[in-house]
Amino acid sequence: RLIIGKFCSIACGTKFLFNCANHTLKSLSTYTFPLFYEEWKLDKTDVVTAWDNKGDIEIGHDVWIGYQAVILAGVKIGNGAIIGTRAVVTKDVPPYTIVGGIPAKPIRKRYDDAAIERLEALRWWDWDEEKIRRNLPAIQSGDIAALERAE
Repeated sequence: RLIIGKFCSIACGTKFLFNCANHTLKSLSTYTFPLFYEEWKLDKTDVVTAWDNKGDIEIGHDVWIGYQAVILAGVKIGNGAIIGTRAVVTKDVPPYTIVGGIPAKPIRKRYDDAAIERLEALRWWDWDEEKIRRNLPAIQSGDIAALERAE
């Protein structure tokens, strides 16, 4: 499954590669014999063994995914992360971390650990629409203290 949080920005050309793109490494052959079960007289239930199940792709809230980025199966991208243009994300990305490259590697954190902890606790993306609207100036300016006082 592909699970996408609230307030995400996903650029055109982004690709999500699911489990079926991962041929199994348990077999001597990389060919997907079980997908062609009729031709090879295999049991239809063997189809699930044609690829390794790496799990869902989970995109947190307020994530920005750049142009033509590729996200592989089983990857979890934390809240507030930024995925660089044409990055290939093969591993989990921590919250509020900027990654880029092939394979994607951390470039830097957007905020220090204390600020990230405060932002994760705020969970502003779960606020009702009116509360978000009232607090847009603080959200847009990055005023965490004002958001913590928000009503």
